[in-house]
Amino acid sequence: MQQVILYTKATCTLCDEAEALLSSFKKDYPHQLIKRDIYSNEKWLERYQLEIPVIEIDGKQLNAEEINYNSLKLLLTAGYKGELEQ
Repeated sequence: MQQVILYTKATCTLCDEAEALLSSFKKDYPHQLIKRDIYSNEKWLERYQLEIPVIEIDGKQLNAEEINYNSLKLLLTAGYKGELEQ
């Protein structure tokens, strides 16, 4: 099963929306969601502070400005193609 990492923080409306969008793809693209609070790790905080939410699949990332239905579907599809090739 594909792993999807969501970099987030508490009380983040955009993060909630990104998680809901991910949830809408769960049936067609089953995945394990791993939520990472950027305030629990200094490296994550430094890197993602101004970009959250960030969705990462197989090292490829979408930041807050890039997350939408089409871009997430492409990212999930690319991950599944890679998973099938392994």
